[in-house]
Amino acid sequence: MDVAVFNVQGKETKKVALNKDIFGITPNDHAIYLDVKQYGANNRQGTHKAKERAEIKGSTRKIKKQKGTGTARAGNIKNPIFRGGGRVFGPQPRDYGFKVNKKVKLLARKSALSYKAQDNLITVVEDFKMDSPKTKQYLEIMTALKVSDQKPLLVLSETDKVLSLSSRNCQGHKVVSANELCTYDILRHKSLVISESALPLIENNLNRYER
Repeated sequence: MDVAVFNVQGKETKKVALNKDIFGITPNDHAIYLDVKQYGANNRQGTHKAKERAEIKGSTRKIKKQKGTGTARAGNIKNPIFRGGGRVFGPQPRDYGFKVNKKVKLLARKSALSYKAQDNLITVVEDFKMDSPKTKQYLEIMTALKVSDQKPLLVLSETDKVLSLSSRNCQGHKVVSANELCTYDILRHKSLVISESALPLIENNLNRYER
């Protein structure tokens, strides 16, 4: 599968072939679901906490006699049925993360990239640098590539702090390195802009377990 390579002025300079084993597979929706679900679970703080009756401060005196009151028996004021009492089976701090096999995660990323390729939402751009963080200059490049209004995800070969800062004020825009590329980001952003030098890195990362 061949796609055009553009420069920062938005002009086509050449073509490059996308690896069909990464950008041309039959997408696996369940693998995508598991990977995105794990991403969300790992980002949950899990710091919720409610006090149970043993943790409530209060008297342990039995507030009424056991029998003969015509109402249910009750112990101390920390009983969960009373206002101010402890909570029954309240939330406790926990880790929501769960395991997803590496090959499943790789399949999920390949599936997400294949969906983008099928919809012609992948743009390859020649490598470029910016001298200082300038949102205006960054937007000019995205506009020339005709993706400024598509909440693009810019994938570079390595972390670029200048470009990251330049895109930070643009709602929906994000800049990541090839090693940081994840299924959630691919799906969350409508358009995918990949630098020319990042393509082989993505292919190497996603073909690690191929024999």
